Amino acid sequence: MTKITEELSNYRHLEKMSVEELTSNLNKEDKTVALAIEKALPKLNTLIKTILSKIEQGGRLFYVGAGSGGRLSVLDVIELPTTYGVSPDLFNVILAGGKEHLIEALEEKEDDVNAAWLMLKEKEVSAKDIVIGVSASGTTPFVLSGLKKCKNQGITTACIVSNPGSPIAQQADIPVEVITGPEFVSGSTRMKCGTAQKMIFDMISTATMIKLGRVLDNQMVHVKLINNKITDRAVKMLMSKTGIIDYAEAKKHLLKHGSVQNALNKYQGENP
Repeated sequence: MTKITEELSNYRHLEKMSVEELTSNLNKEDKTVALAIEKALPKLNTLIKTILSKIEQGGRLFYVGAGSGGRLSVLDVIELPTTYGVSPDLFNVILAGGKEHLIEALEEKEDDVNAAWLMLKEKEVSAKDIVIGVSASGTTPFVLSGLKKCKNQGITTACIVSNPGSPIAQQADIPVEVITGPEFVSGSTRMKCGTAQKMIFDMISTATMIKLGRVLDNQMVHVKLINNKITDRAVKMLMSKTGIIDYAEAKKHLLKHGSVQNALNKYQGENP
């Protein structure tokens, strides 16, 4: 395979560039990421449909990752229970070094070829679930060994990688290859590869939650009422959907039923 992610930057002598030149060129490179993802949309669509099918049959999603990609998957997953009111066990992350060490760059852990499967077994992973390997290079041992074991156990596998024809893609039933090209700083895959990974995580989680009925029209009707800002937003959401004019009345109704969707269902049942 060709490791495009390790190729030299298309730009030379970065240290001689002005701030204006640096930001202009960085922005130019970032613009290419969405176009790279666009080429991978057919596989990404297949992946999202498979995730939906697994969840609807009682399964879960597991990201297996290391480094920047693994940490970015954690940031996406931890938002979902609050934003969409789903169980924290629905989307999971198996991170090299453990999520408890998220803020530490334990890059040496990505070479551990036993840890991923052991961590997955602790979560009682099964054929009902789907496991997605996240690796810019497509070669990370932690991710590769985890996917191999899953595939041997009949567990559906997928991946998000940034090199074509990688070993990890070969172990994936649904390989999503987003080829973003050489990085602005050679080999620094926290940049375009990381941006692509973040965008894809957003697409996967958002599309999945919408199709699972956690969004009504374009609003988060299952959001957890964890602070004043969110509660105020939810009250106004409920008012707009029910026609309740009095803010205090809408808030009382909302807090009684715990979410906009529950309050809306109750209100509509009482006012058919």
